[in-house]
Amino acid sequence: MRLRQIITSLLETDLYKFSMGQAIYHQYPSYKTRWTFKCRSAGVRFSPEMVEEIKAQILAYCDLRFSEEELDYLARIEWLHGDYIDHLRIWKPRYQDFTISADGECGLSLDAAGTWLNTSMYEIPVLAIINEVFYRMSYDYDALFEQYRRRLDEKSRWLKDGTYNLGIFSEFGLRRRLSAEAQELAVKTLCGGNFKDTKCIGTSNVYLAKKFNVVPVGTMAHEFVMCVGQGNPMFNPAYSNKLAMDSWTKEYGVLNGTYLTDTIGDETAHLDMEYTYSVSFAGVRHDSGDPYEWGEAWINHFEGYYDKYHDERVNPKNKTLLFSDSLDFERASKLYGHFKSRIKVAFGIGTYIANDTDVPPLNIVMKVTECNNRPVAKLSNSDGKTMCEDDEYIEYLKKTINWRLSHK
Repeated sequence: MRLRQIITSLLETDLYKFSMGQAIYHQYPSYKTRWTFKCRSAGVRFSPEMVEEIKAQILAYCDLRFSEEELDYLARIEWLHGDYIDHLRIWKPRYQDFTISADGECGLSLDAAGTWLNTSMYEIPVLAIINEVFYRMSYDYDALFEQYRRRLDEKSRWLKDGTYNLGIFSEFGLRRRLSAEAQELAVKTLCGGNFKDTKCIGTSNVYLAKKFNVVPVGTMAHEFVMCVGQGNPMFNPAYSNKLAMDSWTKEYGVLNGTYLTDTIGDETAHLDMEYTYSVSFAGVRHDSGDPYEWGEAWINHFEGYYDKYHDERVNPKNKTLLFSDSLDFERASKLYGHFKSRIKVAFGIGTYIANDTDVPPLNIVMKVTECNNRPVAKLSNSDGKTMCEDDEYIEYLKKTINWRLSHK
């Protein structure tokens, strides 16, 4: 059964792929990476027919090009530069970068290897393809979509009647969505909703942000900290956060946005985000571990920084805590109530919005596992989120971090 093409535009990716992509283009054009697909859901099996459909969908994705209208849209984003837009004008995905087979433990094995400029762009569309192929070929999709639509309507009612108050949030569901149709309905419903105490300001999906004239949202992902901090053997990986923040600031100056703190543990992020970066970054993003402990620690961090030269402190009320880890409206509402009087609070909500049916959502990822033929790793604050193919490298990385923390 051949499905209709799932990814129909190269804009159909998360915004942070462009913000990272520009920094990669300017500063790391020769870096090479390998990405590996992993299904964390127990008992899930991809059939050979699904694998063939995934291959066909990725091949169709690789035939896409940016249109001039799409490039004009990107050029209006103030921090994207003309030379990077010109790069995108001639850029195309390479099917030759992919290795896809039915040999994986879950029935699907998928790797992508090549320049970081190329392979970084594949992650989000590929995961969207895998999800939609799986749900359309495993279940009665029409029945699933009806369940999804009813639950989305219920979520909208909760926000209209004030059952939940989230302040502001964005839709972050592209990589794990039920389907393109489902995510489009979510953005149309929530970004256009007239809610009591809550506003959905936009989506990470640049294609849908353009289509519905809402804000595209996003800054960086773990891959940037991992590759910048661990891809060069001359650098101590315990300083990954410092190296990534330096690189990001070189690229964007005061338009730094929000920093993702948990790539190699929050303790090193606290060390490296000294006064200058505490001022220049708009806030920090939570993606693993206890969100309350994390939020309290970062409020204390901002309150503790004092600039003796200007007799100024960092005011937490000018900073944002962005929560994005496994959220639903109830969790987000409680977090908002807990923190809103002391610091700005925002949410990026993905699977709960874009893939909520009677069938449990797939827990799938596609992570960078090598940079410049060297292993890289994310040491998550949550069990099960750490991903690296080299156990010896994980031990080495932990030793460098422990050494640094004991000599601070």
